[in-house]
Amino acid sequence: MKTESTLTPERIISKIYLIRDQKVMLDRDLADLYEVSTSNLNKAVSRKIKRFPEDFMFQLSAEEWNGLKTRNETSEWGGTRKSPKAFTEQGLAMLSGVLNSDRAIMVNIQIMRTYTKMREMLLTHKDLLFKIKEMEVAVTKNHEDIEIVFTYLRQLEEGKTQEILQQNRVSIGYKRKDDR
Repeated sequence: MKTESTLTPERIISKIYLIRDQKVMLDRDLADLYEVSTSNLNKAVSRKIKRFPEDFMFQLSAEEWNGLKTRNETSEWGGTRKSPKAFTEQGLAMLSGVLNSDRAIMVNIQIMRTYTKMREMLLTHKDLLFKIKEMEVAVTKNHEDIEIVFTYLRQLEEGKTQEILQQNRVSIGYKRKDDR
């Protein structure tokens, strides 16, 4: 049996995905953390389905599921017949009322603590994120300015090339004696 010490924030964070602009955990990962089968987890949820509206839990579309498998580059996800369910933070909190084992309670506490730490980190580093965004905007603006400079340089070079070609062209027509 896995102990609480193996349930590190890093392990939990590795099972959090950003899908539909929400941080979610998949039923199969939660089942692994709770040490139950995915089907038993989903049966418990199905028995209390009214507790899980769409903003608490949703089924991944085939495209989302394929994209997630591709992003993780793993084949171990294999064998499932349908896309997994994704639980939002509110859905995870609701799971604590559905699953009553000591393990489920301990896991839910750890998951809620991890989500809280993530939120605190985001708030703490909000200024840093804002500065990075400002730099990104500045770099984009500089990139556009540099593109304009290169466009002008290309135009100047084309003009110089045309001028050189014009000077070096062979004259045609009649030559007067005094031109020789």
